[in-house]
Amino acid sequence: MALNAKATQEFVPIKEVRDGTIVLKDGGLRAIVLANSVNLSLKSDDEQRATILQFQNFLNTLDFAIQISVQSRRLDIRPYLLLLENRIKVQNEPLLKIQTKEYIEFVRSFTESVNIMTKTFFIVVPYTHTVLKSDSGVLGKLFKRSSKEEKKIEKEEDFEEKKSQLEQRVGVIQQGLSRCGIKSARLGTEEVVEVFYKVFNPGEVEGKIKLEQ
Repeated sequence: MALNAKATQEFVPIKEVRDGTIVLKDGGLRAIVLANSVNLSLKSDDEQRATILQFQNFLNTLDFAIQISVQSRRLDIRPYLLLLENRIKVQNEPLLKIQTKEYIEFVRSFTESVNIMTKTFFIVVPYTHTVLKSDSGVLGKLFKRSSKEEKKIEKEEDFEEKKSQLEQRVGVIQQGLSRCGIKSARLGTEEVVEVFYKVFNPGEVEGKIKLEQ
């Protein structure tokens, strides 16, 4: 009995990514905020309690749901080793060349024997427009735009309106994180695509997503 194969895209609820904004098939929007981590073990007991309390207050002030995603991946050391090898080629001091080669071998052997993991923290910020009954009722149909050009303009206006609401929520999230001592940055279109590419293609070489320190 033959089975009808379905494309992977059919199981992904994403329609497109525009201006760093994820547009879902149901019309909802999502933004992804990259956040750095805070090492509480390096803080005093008072600082730890203050940070935890501030984060708790931040979550309690939100009037919309968020999703916190943590991705753990094995650190790809190859770009760093390549950088060191290129430095050897331009190094004129023989002793430094030898030391750099020894250091490269040490790093390579160490990373092969020990799994060094990196963690990336993402916050998914949602916005879903609530459709009023009057929008889809008799009055809505009476004043509904009919031409393709008008429908296109209406669709663009709807996207910009929802995008503006989403950006306000992103601002609230980033301000709240900043008060907790956490740096954050909203991902752009290329970075959002890279995130999902890594999700569906695990094991690929690490990309360019990073948060400036």
